[in-house]
Amino acid sequence: MTTADTSPGHLAFWARPDDERAAVFAALRRHDGLPWIPFRDPTPFSGGVGGFHAVVRHADVVTASRNAGMFANSPNAASLYDIPPWLTRYLDSMIQKDGPEHARMRKVVVRAFSPRMLARLEADIRARAFRIVDDVLAQRSGEFVTGVAQRLPVAVICSMLGLDDSHHDLVARHGNTLVGSTDPEYTGVRRSYLLHHGAPGVRHVVSLSARLAFAGEALHRLVRRTGRDRLREPRDDLVSTLVHADVDGERLTPHEVATLFILLVLAGSETTRATITHALRLLTAHPEQREHLLADVEGRIGAAVEEVVRHASPVLQFRRTATADGELGGTRVRAGDKLLLFYTSANRDEAVFDDPDRFDITRSPAPHLGFGAPGPHYCLGANLARTESRVLLTELLTRAPTIRAVGEPDRLLSNFVNGIKRQRYTL
Repeated sequence: MTTADTSPGHLAFWARPDDERAAVFAALRRHDGLPWIPFRDPTPFSGGVGGFHAVVRHADVVTASRNAGMFANSPNAASLYDIPPWLTRYLDSMIQKDGPEHARMRKVVVRAFSPRMLARLEADIRARAFRIVDDVLAQRSGEFVTGVAQRLPVAVICSMLGLDDSHHDLVARHGNTLVGSTDPEYTGVRRSYLLHHGAPGVRHVVSLSARLAFAGEALHRLVRRTGRDRLREPRDDLVSTLVHADVDGERLTPHEVATLFILLVLAGSETTRATITHALRLLTAHPEQREHLLADVEGRIGAAVEEVVRHASPVLQFRRTATADGELGGTRVRAGDKLLLFYTSANRDEAVFDDPDRFDITRSPAPHLGFGAPGPHYCLGANLARTESRVLLTELLTRAPTIRAVGEPDRLLSNFVNGIKRQRYTL
């Protein structure tokens, strides 16, 4: 890895087209062991020169995910860069925890994503999807991300937390800032600078830090206040469930509920909207797959969503940190080493998927890792994300079967989320 745009450790790499990135990862999978990727983060976040082990093969991602004792989410799973304490306040959710602390929080939160709770939510999801498609039919063309794909997951998460519709724009706006922390539209740093240096420079850190802190505090304050209200006056919503002790005495504090909400916005809402938008893009680019799906939308939409998640990998990677000396994939790993689990590479692993770069909604089996790999940190919201994507896409393709993407998408510049900021559509 000798140049910036061929190294996953440099932001310029993530500005390359999907097929070019896939070719680099295919080459990395042919390496023996775990490739070592150097990077230089010129911000104070990481302290300068460093690097990470690239976990690019499906089997190695699964092994690391199952062994949370050796490969920890703490201190930070959602960023290659070490997050400073003042920002950790907003992002210190259960995804950054391990061991008993993680187990306690997950035990409480899992109730929100039980089959019974999802069944209760589905009627609301269907009603909201119906109204969204009403608008699509009335307008007939427009911007797909904000007008269609973003609306449903933001509305569902706010509804779960007992927040009314007036908060949707605020949640979406601040969520964009947090998940887009490496994109010039949200950082205020010139794209040319980011692509050349790989990250914001020291002189940009104050401005970027202020933006991130403002967004984090706005979301945190909104739900923290709601949590305190529900402690006094419980309602039939998720916040009330989380802040009141169950029969085992487990509950979340208002602060923990607020960080969970930010996690749901970043890892739930933002990635679900990416899945829905990538579905439109891929079905437009592959008309034969589109026709196959349209022939039996209800019967085939589930497999189609799985293939979109596999092919697009809305979450590109998560980080782990080695807690002790050990081994993974034939490579010696030392305590403190950073490892990046590249789901985007594991989901194209030739050892698991035939012709892995082909988009094929009939693919079976398709054991993708788009929602993480089996283990204690497997995505709790996976079935909610599947339901939202399946319901909205079914509504779109049934009532607006001619809908298609127009032009190239405006992609998020990110090494974490395979996001799309804007995508035009027409009927």
